[in-house]
Amino acid sequence: MDQRIKGILKYYLQPTVLCIGLAYALGSTPWMQRLENVPLDLITQYRVRYQQPADARVVIIGIDDSSIEDNAYGRWTWDRQIHGRFMESISHGKPSALVWDILFTEKSADFKSDLIIQAGAHKLQKRVVFAGYTSSDDPQQPPPIPASNLPITNIQGEQSRLPTSAFGVRPILGLQKAGLTAYADTPPGHDGVRRSAPMLQRIDGKVYPSLSLQALMLFGNVAPAEVRVVLGEAIYLEGKSFRRRIPINHSGQYGINYRYALEGAKNAGNVFPYYDITESYHQNFVAKSPFPDLPEVRDKILIVGQIATGLSDMGVTPYGAETPLVLVHANVIDNILNEDYAIYIANWKVLIVTFAVGLSGLLLLSKKSLKRKAVFALGVPAIYFSIGFACWTLWSIWLPLIWPLVGFGSLQVFMIVRQLLNEQRAAQRIKGMFGTYVSPELVKRMINSGQSPELGGHQEEITAYFSDIQGFSGFSEKLSPAQLVVLMNEYLSACTNIIQEEGGTLDKYIGDAVVAMFGAPLPLPDHALRACVASQRIHLKLLELREIWKSHGHTWPQIVLEMQSRIGLNSGPVIVGNMGSTTRFNYTMMGDNVNLAARMESGAKSWGVYSMCTDATKNACEAHGGDRVVFRALGRIVVKGRSTAVPIFEIVGLKENISEKTRGCLRLFEQALALHYERNWTNALELFRQSASLEPNQPGITVGVSSNPSLIYIEIVQRYQVSPPPADWDGEYVMTVK
Repeated sequence: MDQRIKGILKYYLQPTVLCIGLAYALGSTPWMQRLENVPLDLITQYRVRYQQPADARVVIIGIDDSSIEDNAYGRWTWDRQIHGRFMESISHGKPSALVWDILFTEKSADFKSDLIIQAGAHKLQKRVVFAGYTSSDDPQQPPPIPASNLPITNIQGEQSRLPTSAFGVRPILGLQKAGLTAYADTPPGHDGVRRSAPMLQRIDGKVYPSLSLQALMLFGNVAPAEVRVVLGEAIYLEGKSFRRRIPINHSGQYGINYRYALEGAKNAGNVFPYYDITESYHQNFVAKSPFPDLPEVRDKILIVGQIATGLSDMGVTPYGAETPLVLVHANVIDNILNEDYAIYIANWKVLIVTFAVGLSGLLLLSKKSLKRKAVFALGVPAIYFSIGFACWTLWSIWLPLIWPLVGFGSLQVFMIVRQLLNEQRAAQRIKGMFGTYVSPELVKRMINSGQSPELGGHQEEITAYFSDIQGFSGFSEKLSPAQLVVLMNEYLSACTNIIQEEGGTLDKYIGDAVVAMFGAPLPLPDHALRACVASQRIHLKLLELREIWKSHGHTWPQIVLEMQSRIGLNSGPVIVGNMGSTTRFNYTMMGDNVNLAARMESGAKSWGVYSMCTDATKNACEAHGGDRVVFRALGRIVVKGRSTAVPIFEIVGLKENISEKTRGCLRLFEQALALHYERNWTNALELFRQSASLEPNQPGITVGVSSNPSLIYIEIVQRYQVSPPPADWDGEYVMTVK
């Protein structure tokens, strides 16, 4: 397999599959599903404040605190005569359906009370649904009236998965005759919260509608024969004027889209106190005393249920632990009337998107900074959560939040930790490779750049630096080995510190010689400027060292007190890298431009200067440092080993350290050199003699100097006066020493 493909599989695909795949698998576990419900409930509670008003066709008749006060009907439970009074009165309002979420499964002690409630039910002309419930114990009740409780028979799918009970506890026989019976069971889910409601109940081998479904069938005049059930898909109400598709799972459960809580229903005018509506309708229609602002119930579904604090019909819903369960039926009916169904996006669809985003992040950000990775790691979950929040709040579309965020988050943690470890290993590798070559600051910059130096050779634009001590062979004759070691350690430490402070990299020591480079292993746009400044700082530092050595009395011989260093520089492309054998190598530089820098160092002696460079270094230095470094043109020279002339320059010093005498020398020398190129030998000779008297380095005065640029050109001009160069001479001069 191709190495690149192997790398992608190992470093990108495998961690993505592991992190997101594991989170996906955890997403199907019960504890993760319970965790997933936490944000769902919180957002549901939040969005209730911003929902559209509850459907005006669904009205809750609440047995509330005001209805059970002493000046109303008193303590619950009430005599059934009150319910008979309610049904007789409300029948004049002509509701489409009256749904009792209250059980009348036992006979009352007063037979007359049961007759009154039965009479009230008859007044509604069978537009009433009484609640029953399922049981595993034989309730010893008479069988249901067939005409009032026809089962649903058109069912496709495995019915054994439906909620099944051996028995159904039904209202008293008289109410079964006066209305329909349906089952009000809304058992909590695995986490104790009612998130779905059974739409069908299977009892004694037959399937009956739930209280909510029966209410809708009554409201839409849909007979059981006009109901078609496809388990795992939907319940189809196929009446002549009322048709709905109700999504259900294989167990006949409907996922409730909780739209409003009790307060929201009250504020929308969908909740009326039982006492108030009973007495207002009784006064208006039975007592024949007109009642102002009579609540309108015509063609509406009325659901009677307990909402007073402390009553028994409370349960856990997303709204809280003590929610009136009548709200469950009200929300189900409201959902179906408006076809406002919750849509739950399948986990596998979210898996594909999460996987794609996670893998893309790994691929696109693999070489980016930790800051960008952190922004991605935090930004994507924030965006996803915002999308999930908006989808549920506005469109009832639920995106699973927890497991995708766990999978994506673990992948980001893995990615960031892996980069931290890689950077730590790279930092240790860089420190190991370059800690002895470059300054700690440069090592830090290399680590922060995130660029690992290339092993082997590669081309880089740098400035090569060569230096050695003038007349070093005499030092070993005058000093003991111990003294020589002390002296060289002090000198080489000073040189190396300055080179590293200016961003240079130590290549090697060759005896007294120092070889360095500026611009590798990290690119430095101003490498030439740094090298030139370093050369002059070293000369100044050596001046300080000589003063220190002098202060030590007779510790050091005169040769040490007169120590000078010569430096050569050249800029251009070279090959840099770790070079050597497979067992021992060195980070170094190679190429013609390196050799030319060495020629600048050796040639400085013959010109009587201490720092010399090529025009490439001068031009690159001035491009970044302006006139901070002062140069003197020495001419176009053909160095030994090369066939073409190279313009060379003395690095005279830093601008702030140049004396007026030296500046005068440079002006005269420049004028003389121009006359020299024009073959005006006489005038050039005169100016060179004038500049010679101002030269900072004078033979016989400056130790180790046998000449200087002015004296050298006096000899050249005098030679050309006797034997002029050929007609095509362009001013070049051939060096005869390395």
